Amino acid sequence: MTVTWEELGWERLADGVGRCRLPGWDCTSGLVLGAGTALMVDAGSSLAEGARLRERAQRLAGHRVTHLALTHPHFDHVFGAAALAGAEVYAAVGADAALAHEREELRLDAVRNGLPAADADEAVDALAPPRHLVCGEWTLDLGDGRQALLANVGPGHTAHDLAVLVPGAPEVVFCGDLVEESGEPQAGPDAVPARWPDALDRLLSLGGEDALYVPGHGAVVDSAFVRRQRDVLAARFGVS
Repeated sequence: MTVTWEELGWERLADGVGRCRLPGWDCTSGLVLGAGTALMVDAGSSLAEGARLRERAQRLAGHRVTHLALTHPHFDHVFGAAALAGAEVYAAVGADAALAHEREELRLDAVRNGLPAADADEAVDALAPPRHLVCGEWTLDLGDGRQALLANVGPGHTAHDLAVLVPGAPEVVFCGDLVEESGEPQAGPDAVPARWPDALDRLLSLGGEDALYVPGHGAVVDSAFVRRQRDVLAARFGVS
């Protein structure tokens, strides 16, 4: 029996492309289907959440998740990664060091934000650095004419921000937390405020005027929203 994206909790954005808004922190996970392949963008905030995403994605795709792109090394985006065993994992250069050497900071941040300590401990113990590190741009061939462009567009929200562009009609850009719709963009101690507007300029140049931009948190937005947020952040941080 064929199931739809919506029946499995995904919002369909384009042919073979969708996203899921996760409970708790309203974090987004994306999914791009190819020929015998499936790319997930971010993996949720715990191993249990990652496993639920994996199961929903596999039911929709008819096969396992083969690729995982992590937009940045924050717990609500990476703690589910180990649940996607066998997937080829991609992240921006430097995210590997953050995930390898800043585990205690990640765990403490997760617990401060409400993740049960046992879940945080489990996720940290299972967390492995990504195998594939993106310096500039990396094109994934997902088969049957489907491609995804991984672009190291940071620093901005963190020092290691990765965006995912899926060409098509419309084009879809997974922005990570460089863009947030459901709240004010968060600039923690690992943010690079002076470079954040530049990162949003790069997002806009990747996707163009007619793309759908998928924030790390909140509803899908258009290029005008991204441009307004870019200008607000420039004013907030005193940069041009």
